Order: sequence, then C-alpha cells, then structure tokens
Amino acid sequence: MPHVVTARCIDCRYTDCCEVCPVQAFHELEDPKMLVIDPATCIDCMLCVPECPINAIYEAEELPEHYKDWQDLNAQLFEYGTNITKKGDKAATAVGLDEVRARETKAGWPHVEPGNAAH
Repeated sequence: MPHVVTARCIDCRYTDCCEVCPVQAFHELEDPKMLVIDPATCIDCMLCVPECPINAIYEAEELPEHYKDWQDLNAQLFEYGTNITKKGDKAATAVGLDEVRARETKAGWPHVEPGNAAH
C-alpha cells in the first residue's frame, strides 16, 4: 500500500522526504502549504518515513483513525501540486514535532507515530 502524507504536514512542508524518494512520488502544494504523495507512483519503499522531522508520513494501512481521510486526500490533491524531488526550504510557518503533538492533544487525538499505529 502507498504511503500517505497527513495533516501534520500542513503549514510545515519539510521536504527532506522528497530527496530520498526513488520514484518521485511527492508533490508540493501551495494551499495548503504541504506535500502529498501520488499513490499510483509510490512503491511503498518506506525511505521517506524516517526523513520527516514531524512524522507526517504513514503507510496507508497504519493511518491513525483521525488521519484516515488523508489517503483519499493525497490521491485527490497530488495533481494540483508540483512534483518535487529536491530538498528545499520548509514553510515559514513550520513547527517541530512537539508542537504537532500539542495540536493533536488539543484536538483530543492520541499520539500515534508511524510504525506504531494500532490497526
């Protein structure tokens, strides 16, 4: 199953993951400022997952319940973005993992990191 970029990436848009993708599956969006993955291109190699500093990328089958809709959103939104293969500047509004987790806590969501999702 392909990998999925979740809402954790919104307004952060770290691009570390793009450089390691062997099939150029990442697309950069401007509104919202984030990345998404073309599911038809992704080969599920997992190289991108550890590169994301905010743990925004999950395997589709391990998506936490609060991010389930992002599988369809990646499939819908990638065609509106620009294919990106090189690391660039993060969004000016980028936050760290602690802030991402604080936002999830405020929303009442559990902290489920990639590789640790409950199915």
